[in-house]
Amino acid sequence: MTTIQEDVHYDGGPAKGDLIFNILLGFTLIGIPFTIGAVVRAFWLRFRVTSRRISVTGGWRGKEKTQVVYSQIREVRTVPRGFGAWGDMVLVLTDGARLELRSMPRFREIEAYILERIQQKTSSPAEKAVEGFAA
Repeated sequence: MTTIQEDVHYDGGPAKGDLIFNILLGFTLIGIPFTIGAVVRAFWLRFRVTSRRISVTGGWRGKEKTQVVYSQIREVRTVPRGFGAWGDMVLVLTDGARLELRSMPRFREIEAYILERIQQKTSSPAEKAVEGFAA
């Protein structure tokens, strides 16, 4: 059996600065919902960006997992947070669906990596049909 190796570019959780900022904000009554959201993200949200795909594990107790290969991504949108120390990223897929990556650390570096992978997938020639099969 042949296995294809994946190089891991990023594997980890959301930015620690997001948690710290929202805990400080939680001392006000208005900031409590934001604090709860940041704590839930810190415990159960994990990102994995490899040379082949992007995986996001999240949801209540980390039971939901979403995987996207680079050929499915049409557009990448980012918004800096925390004075640019971390950011939110949205992957717009070819079918119109969106995948949110909230509180992504090193988001500019990861965005550049994703865009590079998308360009490699679109610039590579289409796979040839297997000989003997008509299209």
